[in-house]
Amino acid sequence: MDYTDLYIDGDWVTTEERFDVINPATEEVLASVASAEIAHADAALDAAERAMADWAARTPRDRSEVLRKAWELMTARLDHFAHLITLENGKAGTDAKGEATYAAEFFRWFAEEAVRADGLITRAPASGARIVVQHKPAGLAVLVTPWNYPAAMGTRKIAPALAAGCGVIIKPASETPLTMLALMPLLEEAGVPKGLVNVLPSKRTGALVDHMLHDPRVRVVSFTGSTGVGRKLLKSAADQVLKPAMELGGNAPVLVLKDADMDTAIDGTMLAKMRNLGEACTAANRIYVHESIAEKFTARLSERMSALKVGDGTDPSVDVGPLVNAQTRDKVAEFVADALAKGAKLECGGVVPNGKGFFYPPTVISNVPETAECVHDEIFGPVAAIQTFSDEEDAIRRANDTEYGLVAYVFSADFKRAMQVCERLDYGMVGLNRGLVSDPAAPFGGTKQSGLGREGGHEGMLEFMETQYISADW
Repeated sequence: MDYTDLYIDGDWVTTEERFDVINPATEEVLASVASAEIAHADAALDAAERAMADWAARTPRDRSEVLRKAWELMTARLDHFAHLITLENGKAGTDAKGEATYAAEFFRWFAEEAVRADGLITRAPASGARIVVQHKPAGLAVLVTPWNYPAAMGTRKIAPALAAGCGVIIKPASETPLTMLALMPLLEEAGVPKGLVNVLPSKRTGALVDHMLHDPRVRVVSFTGSTGVGRKLLKSAADQVLKPAMELGGNAPVLVLKDADMDTAIDGTMLAKMRNLGEACTAANRIYVHESIAEKFTARLSERMSALKVGDGTDPSVDVGPLVNAQTRDKVAEFVADALAKGAKLECGGVVPNGKGFFYPPTVISNVPETAECVHDEIFGPVAAIQTFSDEEDAIRRANDTEYGLVAYVFSADFKRAMQVCERLDYGMVGLNRGLVSDPAAPFGGTKQSGLGREGGHEGMLEFMETQYISADW
């Protein structure tokens, strides 16, 4: 691998301590990567502070053109990034290409948003004073990203931060740091100034991030990951009263109403469940199907799941690669075993294959009881857990009965009725007759303990800006 050191102030910095990145399909070592310490974090913060002074003073159009160039360069190299994603994350080639395309699009979207930090001039009705409102860069941002989308979760944060005028330090997941490190030469080529973006892979994530969040120059923390880790970061952020952007866990319900078009429902459920092997906070976790169509739905879904080819994602004929590590695979297997022990029925899959690699087959379990652990926790794997309902009110209640509120999915041929159901779901996002909601142009985020703030859309850039109001007479 070409880029395996820390990236600080535009230079590659080696360290004595390093850690291995494992190919989840072969269990072989892909690369040895530098592990950042506290001193490296301080150097990165110094660099970002220096670079931001000039970057924030540039015109919005100047910043926009750099981001646009980054999109052009990444789009020309999608195959390269997709291959790297497959090697360190495990996802199949088609899925990896989809992520790379999605990741690049954030640069184009925020190139367009960089020139639209619109303010306001109006007159106060009572005093007659002029109200001038503008948005300014918030300050240095610490970005902490997960392993399941090693490209997109980085660009979804880097692009709006740069559009807003901020400097950043990004801490990629230890399982998948290579994609983000490989992005840095591309950003250099696009014209991102030296020091504005710094990448600190590390095995000491907690101490490293906590140190940065207590540096007074840091004003924003943007995190994607589990709700448990998000709570800890929020406690640290509270000490400095930082702006938090938190995209946390999910427990996505799918409601297949009795009037749903079966083809649409199956296609949408497959996409919602199997995108990234189910290793996504947006993945379908609880599938509620009306009892009148449950048997047909289950048979159709099992047929589709059984037809998927499992193997090393570098093989273009493979549909489903390995899970990211042994711990994730074993947890998925435990969820299935628990559900079956409590009365669920195995429709397909469910057996861990022999040999190397962290593989788990596409699996469907039906008649899943409410007491099953997979109903209350993220499966994060290729397992479709089906439950039935007879009363729509009960389905809505069960769908909302969770501490999470990231995304839900509804399938119905009656648009008016479906919209009424969508509005009653306590989720930040709803896919209506669609199994995919993620879009750079849309505000991505959840309610309850699924997070704070939004990524993407116009809102994504405002997470890295402060609103300033000036009261004036003229």
